[in-house]
Amino acid sequence: MDKEICIIGAGGHAKVVMETAELAGYSVKGVYDQNEDIKEILGFPVFHELSTIKGCEQVFFALGCNAGRQRNVETFGGSTFNLIHPSAICSKNIQMGVGNVVMAGAIINSSSTIAGHCIINTGACIDHDCTIEDFVHISPRAAIAGNVTVQKGAQVGIGACVKQNITIG
Repeated sequence: MDKEICIIGAGGHAKVVMETAELAGYSVKGVYDQNEDIKEILGFPVFHELSTIKGCEQVFFALGCNAGRQRNVETFGGSTFNLIHPSAICSKNIQMGVGNVVMAGAIINSSSTIAGHCIINTGACIDHDCTIEDFVHISPRAAIAGNVTVQKGAQVGIGACVKQNITIG
């Protein structure tokens, strides 16, 4: 049986998170967003009162904005699980916090650390011995060479190629 989750956020990023969640064996019970102009997302009604998702045991923050995601996590408490697309490749020798989403085709190689509430977006590649701190967004098709640190709240842009042994942030 699927695990039920609620999603906070109803923008474009939330659509991909919802599909990733379903492919990872979760079913979406409800979606919350404070923007009252958004009425539905992928056929799900969007609720605008937090009380509507209070009964949800597991909540995932599907906010593409790093600062917004951090604000919400600090206000409501963080997610306690990760969403990993079935086509993503994660080395068995990585360390990963919680609240992360690893999208389709992403690769995280050996001895890397992914902190919490990060977005490893579609087709991103994180090579060996990297440190990705809290609330980071590695954009689609970004390639990060070995021994790179991406500091808290930073974003590596779409298609970026990051050389080895540097710190970003």
